[in-house]
Amino acid sequence: MNNLKKIGLTALGTALVATSAQAADFSISGGTSVSYTGHGTGDQGNSWGMGDSVTFSTSGEMDNGMSVSYYYEIDNGATGAKAVGLTTDMGTLTFAGMDNSGPISAWDDITPNANEESWGTATGATATAMANASGSGNVFVYDYTVMDGLALKASYAPSAGATRVESSLEYGLLYTGVDGLSLYAAMGENNNAANKFDNSMFGAVYTMDGFSVGYQINETDGGTANTDRDATMIGISYALTDDLSVSVNTSTVDLESSASDQDFNSVSISYTSGGLTISASSAQGDNIGGTANNDHNGNEINFKFAY
Repeated sequence: MNNLKKIGLTALGTALVATSAQAADFSISGGTSVSYTGHGTGDQGNSWGMGDSVTFSTSGEMDNGMSVSYYYEIDNGATGAKAVGLTTDMGTLTFAGMDNSGPISAWDDITPNANEESWGTATGATATAMANASGSGNVFVYDYTVMDGLALKASYAPSAGATRVESSLEYGLLYTGVDGLSLYAAMGENNNAANKFDNSMFGAVYTMDGFSVGYQINETDGGTANTDRDATMIGISYALTDDLSVSVNTSTVDLESSASDQDFNSVSISYTSGGLTISASSAQGDNIGGTANNDHNGNEINFKFAY
């Protein structure tokens, strides 16, 4: 373990700056899940599956007083996420090689739920997403606490040829200055394709004792005709005990290109005991993808083990 730590930290320090780390921490965490997913769209084959994830993390303070961190995730046998972050008095700047994003994607649905968002349970049909954010790979993400109760989150996605025609910028604010209340607001661009999109969102979550309620609206404006869409989400959750929670969630997407709104309604439940979490959701989707009468239901059960 000591040799592994030295190798990892030496490589990281060489790649970032020509200085040494004064102190460093190294950790490994993991998780495994077994899941059942079912929906009403004909023969599904075997509905049982599993997932696994192992994350390697290291962090330390350099001679100049800055802190550096790095994590690498192996997800289902493949690289799931990797990022390096640099923290100073002016916040944390992270370069994410994979699976990290700005506020539009990170806050695509902040309404409380016990297991899944209303649209998060598979129904066998392709649902229109709640947001249309820029890419999540090889991006810069900046987090800064402006003052007590106010945090800034921003991202910059550099252009990358045909997959990202122009660079994209997102920025958002999270206000938590009132006890139990969280207010989210963000706006940004998605220039991944020739049809550029402008995104904005506003959401609020209020929690009192075991009760939590959230409301959110997302707006996507496309550069060409009939590509705009607006999403509205509502979620209510209640913690029956410290270990048991239930929720009801709903969402609607109004597509400019369709006369039929996409609607999702779901109920979820979760129970946690130590490192084991058992959760389940049942969802109904109507006019999925904006297609009239494209109605399907979905159900899932998850057994998650954290270690």
